[in-house]
Amino acid sequence: MKFNFWAVVLFFLSVVQVGVVSCSDDPGVDNYYTAVREYASDYLQNREQFSQYIQILQRATGERGDLRLVDMLGTYGSYTVFAPTNEAVDKYLRARGLTSVDQLSKEDCDTIALNSIIEKAFFTTDYSNGQYPVSNMLEHIVSVKSLQEWSEAKQDSVLAMYVNQSALIAHADDSVSNGVVHTMNSIVNSSNDLIGTVLLKDSTCLLYGAALQVTGMIDSLQYYVDDTYGWATEQDRIDSCTWTNDKLCIHTAVEYDNVAYPEKRYFNYTVFMCPDSILYEKYGIEDLDGLRAKARELYEPVYPEDANVTDETDRRNYLNRFISYHILDRYGSYYTLTPFDNDRLQYNFNRRKYDMCDWYPTLMPHSSMKFSFPSGSQAGLYINRRGVQSRADERGVFVRGAKVANPKDVTIDQTSINGIYHYIDDIVAYDKNTQEVVFNECIRLDCTTLSPDFMTKLTDGQTARGHFCRTTHDNGRYGDGGQGASAANNKNTCIGFKSGYTRNVSYSPNTHLHVRMKVLGFWSYEGDEVTIKGRFDVTIKLPPVPAGTYEVRMMTCVDFESRGIVQYYLGDDPDNMIPQGIPFDMRPGGVTLFGYQTDESIGDEDAISAFDKSIHNIGWMKGPKCYEPGDRSSYASAASMRDLPNTIRKVIGTFYTDGKTDQYLRLQQKMESENNELNFDFIEICPSSVYNNEYYAEPLW
Repeated sequence: MKFNFWAVVLFFLSVVQVGVVSCSDDPGVDNYYTAVREYASDYLQNREQFSQYIQILQRATGERGDLRLVDMLGTYGSYTVFAPTNEAVDKYLRARGLTSVDQLSKEDCDTIALNSIIEKAFFTTDYSNGQYPVSNMLEHIVSVKSLQEWSEAKQDSVLAMYVNQSALIAHADDSVSNGVVHTMNSIVNSSNDLIGTVLLKDSTCLLYGAALQVTGMIDSLQYYVDDTYGWATEQDRIDSCTWTNDKLCIHTAVEYDNVAYPEKRYFNYTVFMCPDSILYEKYGIEDLDGLRAKARELYEPVYPEDANVTDETDRRNYLNRFISYHILDRYGSYYTLTPFDNDRLQYNFNRRKYDMCDWYPTLMPHSSMKFSFPSGSQAGLYINRRGVQSRADERGVFVRGAKVANPKDVTIDQTSINGIYHYIDDIVAYDKNTQEVVFNECIRLDCTTLSPDFMTKLTDGQTARGHFCRTTHDNGRYGDGGQGASAANNKNTCIGFKSGYTRNVSYSPNTHLHVRMKVLGFWSYEGDEVTIKGRFDVTIKLPPVPAGTYEVRMMTCVDFESRGIVQYYLGDDPDNMIPQGIPFDMRPGGVTLFGYQTDESIGDEDAISAFDKSIHNIGWMKGPKCYEPGDRSSYASAASMRDLPNTIRKVIGTFYTDGKTDQYLRLQQKMESENNELNFDFIEICPSSVYNNEYYAEPLW
């Protein structure tokens, strides 16, 4: 009876698979998944319609000449294959004036083959609009777009899905043992254009394009590969660039972080463009002179000393400031510029009380930009917004900010090999309102954002921040804590960085530094952190803030024997910094360090406020109330970081800045040990108007 039951189940599953609906016209029964599971290579070789694609795969051998793609697709792994039919290959050949695959060069075959494979399985149910989080084997970004189109054959509107804007998926989601195959009606191409070239082609943003050209900022966007980055030996490169080296399976507290180093170092950019139609509608701007006048209006009150700087390539010029403020030196997609990753991480935040946000420097000297993703009626991504949801914050302030267009609402591809651009519904500026109102709050900086290199795409198309793990669980978006010391069996994928190749962060040769993947159960804000290990000595250039006096704090998880003893320094000269207090021994917990008590045990709001002030006076704060560690699929109130005695903030010290001078933070290990670490979670740069305000207590969130 048991055997017959499972036989029926297997038969039912096979029927369900055969009944999958294609995204366009049916390509034929021989293209469907059958009851016998095949590897991708078997699937392709067993169907005559892919015979020319198989020839291309066989001739493609990659840069080193050792790629065997057909064999690779016949082994265990996880792959997405965009497989062109023979008709699609013939169409490509005719466009090239060729009649046979044999006439293609080895380089042609490399390009076609590597463009068609992603080393991770993505079904159309995973991504139907936007970019895949992993690049193809040519290290190029792959995007997918869904459109309703009229089908003459069916005399009806059908859902059509395009890869990289032009290649139609003729049949989707054929599951194979090692991934998924999508049948394509044309060869998937990808552009080699850099972001500066791509955005200048956009006819809806001609004024911003002109401003980028006359200021020379367009040239800054054309840098891509760091030719100075390399490895001492070939063996060094191999050991460092894969997650199979046990020496790089780093023990941290009770977990093992599996670490690899980037094989290449790239530079990425994110640009925000306000369309010409909005400039005219909101400000009456219809030419470059109008944009120049608007730039002067915004920046002359802030930088009056630069009023006579007429050279538009000078970084002090008002138009130069205006357009460069719209550029970040990192890769920021719609869902990665804040902790809102369009997945479960959002449910770790109490979004009724706190809008998820992050802060980044821009290419305008000594300026920063805030990104928020509120929930509720105004949900979406915003720049320089202040408030909670659609209302004012606890201090009665609400600034809407500029809204970033959702990629689902954009009909053109806004990506390139070195960056991305977004439409915004208003100009953004580092003007008086931004500096004095929007930034007049505690600036919380996740440590995985402190270097642009932490958010620059690697050869696999991912960034160190939010790097997927090597597992099919959640398609790899979140890792698992506590995995063992065997690199081959450890699915976590953390990214290490070499000293001298990490912008805004410099460190001694005795320092090991890596960015951890996200694990929702970690006692870490946003589920990730930067781990610093050994006899470390690290100096960080802090992101710019407006003129004023600020307090610097560090969020960390204490009460582990593997933690270190850290001395802090602050100053505007990285070679001559001022020590801040005595070294911080991170091994005890909050109860030992400052007599931690829960809010519930303290009593009413006045008593809680008095306790907070008393521990702040001796250099401590509880963790923020907005974030609650754990793995959940919807928001449900749980223990927040404020409720945990081992997730605490250390008050480091204060500094004054004129808003035009760099500030630095130094972290130095005082233990003579290679095995103790600092879990660098987030830092806060809090203005005195917030932490030292006689009328308002600092928000708990």
